[in-house]
Amino acid sequence: MRVLVVGSGGREHALAWKLAQSPVVEELHAAPGNPGIASLGQCHPIRAEDGESLLELARTLAADLVVIGPEAPLVAGVADQLRRAGVAVFGPSVAAAEIEGSKSFAKDVMRAAGVPTAETMSVARLPCVVKADGLTAGKGVFICRTQEDLEAALRAVSAFGAQWVIEELLEGEELSLFAIVDGGNILALPESRDYSRVGDGDTGPNTGGMGSFSPVPELEASRVTELVDAIHRPVVEEMAVRGTPFIGCLYAGLMLTADGPRVLEFNCRFGDPETQVILPRLDGDLAQALLAAAQGDLAEVELGVSDTCAVTVALAAGTYPEGRDTGSPISGVEEAADLGALVFHAGTAVRDGQLVTSGGRILNVTGLGDTLEEARTRAYEACERISFSGARFRRDIAAKAVNVAG
Repeated sequence: MRVLVVGSGGREHALAWKLAQSPVVEELHAAPGNPGIASLGQCHPIRAEDGESLLELARTLAADLVVIGPEAPLVAGVADQLRRAGVAVFGPSVAAAEIEGSKSFAKDVMRAAGVPTAETMSVARLPCVVKADGLTAGKGVFICRTQEDLEAALRAVSAFGAQWVIEELLEGEELSLFAIVDGGNILALPESRDYSRVGDGDTGPNTGGMGSFSPVPELEASRVTELVDAIHRPVVEEMAVRGTPFIGCLYAGLMLTADGPRVLEFNCRFGDPETQVILPRLDGDLAQALLAAAQGDLAEVELGVSDTCAVTVALAAGTYPEGRDTGSPISGVEEAADLGALVFHAGTAVRDGQLVTSGGRILNVTGLGDTLEEARTRAYEACERISFSGARFRRDIAAKAVNVAG
């Protein structure tokens, strides 16, 4: 099988890493890819949103499967362009990708499907949450507990140039839950929890994600299946009824409240950095599973889940999330890998033979272990080996979960 992964971040590196392990994958390609993916296959300098060039590349490669990682090309309709040309694509159509592309659309689908979610407010009443309606790379959600918070949030969402949604503020523990979907059949993946705020103790602005871990100690494996049946399945059925079947990874961000689970948001792709802790826990052939989903034939597919624990820490630029870093030399990646960590490239480049920074989140460091404490220790030991100018990372990823598990 020849597989083409579309995207250039840590999520795409993790996908490429797992797909390359499949015994049926003979060639792995990426567009545009990154230096980490380049060690697994061939990278091609084509933007993820350039559907026409991606189609030409897929035809040239005779790709058996195209896996689209980021949300932007999905919302832009790249999957449709490829699918219309007869290419097997793992990723939803532009109509189905609206589940992430528009908060108001997602609310409408959830109401029709009877899925519990945060109540929408016609007028802001504190405390509340203000969300930009369109794509914001995870940076368009603002928790407002004071009038000053609300005024700052409204200014911020206005800067995104989009409409916004105001919701009730839910209290509880967050959970990221993923499922592979073929338009009707659903295959649940392991749960995870991510950290969206930039600073320790969940302080500072929202980011694309500063770390994650899996499993979540307070959630039994049987509960994951129950949640997918209660949350994902009605949405998948509703979208099929609307004539916009969802094919790809359906990602539900949940809040586990005292009154039960509530959906915070739906996304139309694998999470980042949740993918970096979910995929190392999967047993089985991911390539075959994604191809089956793309072909509408997921019913008989199974993927096992190991008892391995995984913790990922994002190493980011010093000015992230407001800024990026470009051209700063990176050292210590090989030393981190020698400790047994998985180092996924998120914002890197190679210049004159030197690995350098090229983004906001630079690297994702994943530690594995028999316990969350062991995985966390290994992740942070590896992080300490890596350095670049201004590097920052949270020191509390999975800390609370380790106490719960202990």
